[in-house]
Amino acid sequence: MSHDFSIARLGEATIPSPIPYASEKGTDMANYVGDDERIIFNPALSRSASEQPVSGQSLLEVAGPRRNIYFSPGHVHAGVITCGGLCPGINDVIRAITRCLWYRYGVRRITGLRFGYPGLLPETAEPTIALDPDVVDDIHKIGGTVLGSSRGGGTRTGEIVDALERLNLNMLFTIGGDGTQKGALAIAEEIERRNLRITVVGIPKTIDNDFSFIERSFGFETAVAEAAQAVAAAHTEAHSAINGIGLVKVMGRESGFIAAHTALASHEANFVLIPEVPFSLEGDRGLLRLLERRLDARRHAVIIVAEGAGQDLLPDSSGSDASGNRKLVDIGLFLKDEISRHFADRGKPFTLKYIDPSYMIRSAVAAPTDSVYCSRLGNNAVHAAMSGRTRMLVGLVNDFFVHIPMAVAVSRRKQVDREGNLWRDVLEATHQPMQIGQG
Repeated sequence: MSHDFSIARLGEATIPSPIPYASEKGTDMANYVGDDERIIFNPALSRSASEQPVSGQSLLEVAGPRRNIYFSPGHVHAGVITCGGLCPGINDVIRAITRCLWYRYGVRRITGLRFGYPGLLPETAEPTIALDPDVVDDIHKIGGTVLGSSRGGGTRTGEIVDALERLNLNMLFTIGGDGTQKGALAIAEEIERRNLRITVVGIPKTIDNDFSFIERSFGFETAVAEAAQAVAAAHTEAHSAINGIGLVKVMGRESGFIAAHTALASHEANFVLIPEVPFSLEGDRGLLRLLERRLDARRHAVIIVAEGAGQDLLPDSSGSDASGNRKLVDIGLFLKDEISRHFADRGKPFTLKYIDPSYMIRSAVAAPTDSVYCSRLGNNAVHAAMSGRTRMLVGLVNDFFVHIPMAVAVSRRKQVDREGNLWRDVLEATHQPMQIGQG
């Protein structure tokens, strides 16, 4: 399937960049990125696909500083907003955006918008924060977001753009997940309808790592590291008890990337349950019988379950949160009760420890690898905005920082491929059957 990766621009970039990079390669100096530099999105081509010409629209723009920029730095008023749930690394991104604008481009008006999109609405309008290097210098050392965050509000596009006009912004950086960037796309479209010169550049934030067309989201590696510690604790508890069971619930509404990677990182999980792979509790091949056999053989077991797994086994919550996400019933507590009932009915002694580290993980300080990633995302977002690019996200693809149209990025969610190598590696690590109670 081909995709149109063309990036919208406010106009021609004619102002020389204040960053003193080299225009030509081979000068032993850092270079500008040329507007014609592209990468192939999917390098895994079959013979038949490789014989087809590659369309320019199917190539991704490489991110980075351009020789010419669109905005005059002295006229820039940039706004930074954080929306949705917390995630490790948000403050790192805020810091990188602020410092790149200030030191590399000489921008002196940078405004932090408080508490997400609702903070821009008339009835909940929040005072803004002036951002500069002194304000953001140490914020990467703390979790959460210094700007505050909230869900929802992104559908009230007209009122949000009214607020941007009142603030006299001409640059908006949106740090958030799928709902945030859908809202940002609608904001950018309303800006275009009003013929305003405001660029909208997103930095994808989803701890679940479920943004399509992006290699990984910031905060994901920290989440896996923190979740692995919870699994280690669950394994210690389980291994130290008679028929001990450790049950750990991790984030993952529609995608089981955290659960899958945590299993591979910890090497201590025996069952991994994710939204992409249905499972059953009852029957000879169901989870409860498989768990019973595991305890008979090894006297302990560890289960990792993603929050969106097994929702078909639970009553429908019939609701959605402020971001428009379907409300989930707690699969962790459900499994805890069902496992306890199963073994109690059989008179089999057991000990079950249930751990839900979700909010501890969300509020964690970014690990060094994530902190580096956040800094580079923030810098490249600034370079894109200063060049006049809009309606786009910055992301990592095939180890290149690239520009991705918002419309493409939010068109669908990334999920674990049940036939892919990640899930195959999980099956090999856990020795669980390919289907639990299915078929």
